[in-house]
Amino acid sequence: MSAQTPGYRRRGPILKSVDTTPADVSTGLTQAQVSERVAAGKTNAFVADTSRSAWSIVRANVFTLFNGIVFACFFVLFLVGRWQDALFGLAAFANAIIGCVQEFRAKSALDRLALMNAPRALVLRDGEEAEIAPGDVVLDDVLVLRAGEQVPADARVVTARGLQIDESMLTGESDPVEKQPGDDALSGAVVVAGEGTATATRVGADSYANHFAGEAKRFSLVSSELRTSVNRVLKWVSWIIGPVGLLVLNAQIIVLGGYTTVFSNGAWVQAVVNTIASLTAMIPLGLVLMTSIAFAVGASRLARRQVLVNELPAVEGLARVDMVCLDKTGTLTVGEIGFDETHPLDGLTSEQAENAATALAWYAASPDANATARSLRAAYPVVTPVVVEGYIPFSSARKWSAVSFIGGSGTWVMGAPEMVFGDAATSSDTELGRTVTALAETGRRTLVLGYTESSLSDADVDSERLPNALQAIIVLTFREQVRPDAAQTLAYFGRQQVGIRIISGDNPRTVAAIAREVGLDVTEGFDARELPDDDAQLADVLDRHTVFGRVTPEQKKRMVTALQSHGHTVAMTGDGVNDALAIKAADIGIAMNSGSPATKAVARLVLLDGQFSHLPDVVAEGRQVIANIERVSMLFLNKTVYATLLAIIFGAFLLEFPFLPRQLSITDGLTIGIPAFFLALMPNAARYVPGFLRRSLSFAIPSGIVVALGLTWYTFIARGLGVHEEQLRTGATVILAVVGIWILAVLARPLNRFKVAVVGAMFIFLIAVFTIPLAREFFVLVDPGEDLAVALTGITIVMVAAIEIVRFAHRRLVLTVPTRDAPRATTSSSTVPVSSSGPVATVITTVVAVLAYVFGALATGFGILVFLGRYDPDVSASAFSLTGAAIALFGLLVFAVAAGVRRGSGLSRLMLTIFLGIAIALSAVVLVFGDRWDWGAALTVAFAAAIIVLLWIPPASRTFGRILESSMGSGRP
Repeated sequence: MSAQTPGYRRRGPILKSVDTTPADVSTGLTQAQVSERVAAGKTNAFVADTSRSAWSIVRANVFTLFNGIVFACFFVLFLVGRWQDALFGLAAFANAIIGCVQEFRAKSALDRLALMNAPRALVLRDGEEAEIAPGDVVLDDVLVLRAGEQVPADARVVTARGLQIDESMLTGESDPVEKQPGDDALSGAVVVAGEGTATATRVGADSYANHFAGEAKRFSLVSSELRTSVNRVLKWVSWIIGPVGLLVLNAQIIVLGGYTTVFSNGAWVQAVVNTIASLTAMIPLGLVLMTSIAFAVGASRLARRQVLVNELPAVEGLARVDMVCLDKTGTLTVGEIGFDETHPLDGLTSEQAENAATALAWYAASPDANATARSLRAAYPVVTPVVVEGYIPFSSARKWSAVSFIGGSGTWVMGAPEMVFGDAATSSDTELGRTVTALAETGRRTLVLGYTESSLSDADVDSERLPNALQAIIVLTFREQVRPDAAQTLAYFGRQQVGIRIISGDNPRTVAAIAREVGLDVTEGFDARELPDDDAQLADVLDRHTVFGRVTPEQKKRMVTALQSHGHTVAMTGDGVNDALAIKAADIGIAMNSGSPATKAVARLVLLDGQFSHLPDVVAEGRQVIANIERVSMLFLNKTVYATLLAIIFGAFLLEFPFLPRQLSITDGLTIGIPAFFLALMPNAARYVPGFLRRSLSFAIPSGIVVALGLTWYTFIARGLGVHEEQLRTGATVILAVVGIWILAVLARPLNRFKVAVVGAMFIFLIAVFTIPLAREFFVLVDPGEDLAVALTGITIVMVAAIEIVRFAHRRLVLTVPTRDAPRATTSSSTVPVSSSGPVATVITTVVAVLAYVFGALATGFGILVFLGRYDPDVSASAFSLTGAAIALFGLLVFAVAAGVRRGSGLSRLMLTIFLGIAIALSAVVLVFGDRWDWGAALTVAFAAAIIVLLWIPPASRTFGRILESSMGSGRP
């Protein structure tokens, strides 16, 4: 990669001529040569262009059209002295702050990207070793490589003594590579054995590791259907809000007396306030904020499970994933070789077995033991110390080592079977060949321990040759240590119909064996060297095969994008630098904490404790976020729809807008914003189904039309009754509050104890606003009058019934997936089939459900009349007002839980009985303390008592399931 590649820059000026004299490998560069290279910018200092500037993040989250509209309305109200109506601006401020914080966290993770995490680099300069920072290495520096050191720059090996380098983080090849003079050593690789020197050939942006860093640091937000859908809605609103605003402003000015009059008498202020009320109602202010909060809370929950979320929408992302690509080394395995088993061959005597154990113990404990030999230590501890007489160390070129001990006859040779015994190690005619072949087919690595009675001679050691008359006595098998949680996690994805692709730089046969060990049904791996160059053909190969070996980093990225081209949402896991590009390209990148800093920095999720089993937790959190935000989005989009329609209708018919901004703020907060916060954080295990926005709008649009038409109907009736504008606004606020609570209860189904508490609490807070004198004064709420109270009650009941019809059609025609919103626990015992109790019980429960629906509607209407009919500051009248409000509340709750009765929910029966009992008590208060007989209260008592009796008498009582094992719904939203 050229130093002039776009996206990279070097520190320091570039000179036209530089001393390119090669360094003397025995002394290294001189200080003068180092200074010249530093001046020319040929240092290992690497500064990639940052992901995004702080200013660009602030600009993207603050200076948007959406915020511009909201903040403009906010400041206009301040300028005209109507700060009470500017409460909506707080949501916009909070959303901008959360958005900035979220992206600053992502930027911080990317800017901490550091492939070169070694604390020092050893170089030879002026004939002496020097410790310097990796960034101070210059081109042609002589690097000193010893075990445990990280290679600071790409280099060419000059001298080597048993030099072995682990490049798995870069290439995916899990075996350490023995380096010989002339071989390349890649930056970021780690020396695991031996020592040597190398000359730096590529530094800074040109190095192999920093090539990946530059690619990985290119900023990109994780794909989020929720965020994309919300932004699409905001874009639609932004397009129409200008023309609609002008239409409303024109109507308000004309209604208040015309252009000449309003500017002379100051009525233009009210026209502006009314217009702002209509515009701010159109914008789903809380939906963006609620989405961010849901993401943040999900990320916090995952953090407690040792999962770091680098970008909040990634919480949603894994719930949408239908294809998971796994790296083998470090993901399915712990990245270490483990001893598997000893396989004695025929003819092994007990004395040979004892001596073989001593030899294996020495190999495991020797100072230059590699990872394979060290894995023998637990099985073969040193019991009898021995002294070496002759030793030929292991070399990856010949793949064997040999040792003779003083006082013991013979030589022990351990190495690769085919390198020690040639064709006999693979021939079916020999026991060794048959054993090695059978074991190799299982994917295990094999070594052979051979023995000969002759000891190593000096000539044997000098020429590194095998002794004569060597006999194979034991075959040793090794395997990579599979993570204990890998199999159960892959089984979980299998049950969730999520595809698995294992992509590794290792041998395809070895990768396939690991795949079988973790439960995948595969026969062999596909060699990536045979992958087609055409992307379409590559996608077809990926559809047919599960396991791939010998995959290069560039191929990993191509494979991810090929899967995405076939419509898959792809998650990629890994821990090495070689995985960084693929993890960056994937929809969701997941890194192990044991992996390279680069991989962790570009990953969306990091498993801090390396436990693969956390992925199901991430899926569960993502599903909860998607399902709950889909539910609450219907609340916000419903408001956007009816507010837009109201603005258009009232602008076209030249009607005064029936709300003040502060009145909309309180109804929005208590019927949408606050309950949406609780609903967004509730447990929800619904499986992800594409089409979030379509499903949300299919309820929000018709229900919004119902609300808009109902309020328009009410406005025309109020104008016909000749009420003043404060009465009209109060009545409209009452209708919107009650219908808003009803929409909340409808979308909260299936109800449980927590949801009932949320709905009930919001209704109580609304009643407090309508009852407390200070709140009534602030929100400009007055007595609407008896005639208007009767009219708005009737309109409210009609609107509630229409909302029920809309929801029924929505569930039957749109929500066709039976698993949506299913509870976490199995539902086999949650309800008892109604048919199991016979036709009589079926008829009774059906009648009870119908009566509950009727009672709920009537009690709600009666409660509203009692509430509004006694709307007066007098204390005793206020008490009756609260009683009426309570009757309306429990009427709504009865209506809400009635559906569960038909399905045999024991919890529904209990809650319905409680609500009916409270409604009876409240109605009795009206009868006893009222100044006249109230037939509405009497009918409420009789109706409720009849329903309670029917609920608990046989045979209906046998229809209901156990209370603790049921919910109050059908498992559909």
